[in-house]
Amino acid sequence: MSWRELLPPWLVIVAGLTGIVLLCVSTKDVPIVPLRTKYGLVLDAGPSRTILFIYQWTTTKANKTRVIKECSSCTVQGPEISNYSHSPQKVGKSLDACLNWAQSKIPAEQHSQTPLYLGATTSTRQLNLSHPTRSDDLLAALTVALKSSPFDFQGVQILSSPDEEAFNWVAVNYVLENFFKYDWRGQMVPSRNGIAGVLSIGGTSTQLTSTVEERNQITKEGVRLQLYGQTHTVYTHHCPCHGTEQLRSRLLSMLMQEQSSAKTVPNPCWPLSYSQEVQWNSVHTGPCTVSDDTVDIPNPDHVFNITGTSNPTACMRLVQSLLNSSSSCSFFNNSPKRAAKPLQTRFLVMSEAMDFLKKTAPSPDLGQAVNKLCEMSVKELAKESQTSLDALADYCIVSAFIFHLSTKGYVFDFNQSVQAAFQIGDTSSMWTLGYLLNLTNTIPQDSPTFLKGIDSGVWSLLLILFVVLLTGSFMRISYRVMVKENSSSNRNSSVFDDN
Repeated sequence: MSWRELLPPWLVIVAGLTGIVLLCVSTKDVPIVPLRTKYGLVLDAGPSRTILFIYQWTTTKANKTRVIKECSSCTVQGPEISNYSHSPQKVGKSLDACLNWAQSKIPAEQHSQTPLYLGATTSTRQLNLSHPTRSDDLLAALTVALKSSPFDFQGVQILSSPDEEAFNWVAVNYVLENFFKYDWRGQMVPSRNGIAGVLSIGGTSTQLTSTVEERNQITKEGVRLQLYGQTHTVYTHHCPCHGTEQLRSRLLSMLMQEQSSAKTVPNPCWPLSYSQEVQWNSVHTGPCTVSDDTVDIPNPDHVFNITGTSNPTACMRLVQSLLNSSSSCSFFNNSPKRAAKPLQTRFLVMSEAMDFLKKTAPSPDLGQAVNKLCEMSVKELAKESQTSLDALADYCIVSAFIFHLSTKGYVFDFNQSVQAAFQIGDTSSMWTLGYLLNLTNTIPQDSPTFLKGIDSGVWSLLLILFVVLLTGSFMRISYRVMVKENSSSNRNSSVFDDN
């Protein structure tokens, strides 16, 4: 047997043995976390209604925090949670429809692994302060009801106002990709957008939330949050008496006092052709209204016919006068213009009035946009939105309020839209997203499975060996075929010669 015939088998043996040795010596266990969809439930027990949110994420984490992908919601029928304080045994039944809906949306095998949280906000906070026993009974009934659900109930929490605003801040920066973003390969990379602040305008008050501590004033400790490997201390500066309802009441109170003897009072901040019969007592109640001692106070039962005139110049002047008399709001006393170092934070405004303004009067100049909005009549406003006229009538005063804040040095970002970036619906429930994102730090990651892996250098060497092995085998087969054909040819030639 020639060396050409013997070489390929030896080559195969050597290559095979070398490959086996490399596989045994250089392998290591590589953890693989299965990319399964997981779910989390948050009940928002708000001041006007209760909403159940389902959030989804994959099992992987980004620097210990989950990346939430989708959201869907179910509005609970009936009154809000605190209204059940007199009959707490009924509160559980009110949640049944939405809990059944959640069971149909989440795979049955994951029900027991899906965390369920309930966060109560404004109305329950007030109930806890005024009637703590009723509040405790209500929370106990909620706990019993939610524990009986198939989900992994984690408890009921009454959120403080700073906590609620901090979670709003988390949600806004998350949906705007200010913590991280995805590059063209679909991989997460640090964001260069910068962290934004949030101006949230409610019914009775306004909150300014950011990572900047208020200047020249002793403030409470901020809310510390750990997100995507970074620690953030979030401060909320509360401005009472400057929500939509209170701004309206204070403005009407000022107009009525100035024209206490008139039956019809023009309101430059209301749209033309819009009017309301308003009793003096209905707007001059509570700690937010202040009487002017230099004018006559109307009779408590006196009713005024307030008529809109759509006069933006007069409205701006009235709002400025209103804000100049504000002593309860630190926004004005410690504004960025008064600081030695300018404030770099940009603020995103959470307000239906500003969403409407961006849609109907888009302009890079906020003052011009506000003027255009305040010039609109009832018919023009109603044409642009399905919102009730009573709500639309207050958009001008809220927009004027935000404009005056901008003159104090606050920088507002009107180009970003939270609702467009993440379909969460009503922005008053944004806190539920931030709340769950923060809690995902405590949700353990699934145990990984392990696969055998090798280093890239060893893999390259094995590839070469197996190429050589296949080449040698091919050469041996080819050689055998050639030898066989030559032998057959020689035999045929011998037969012909004999004949």
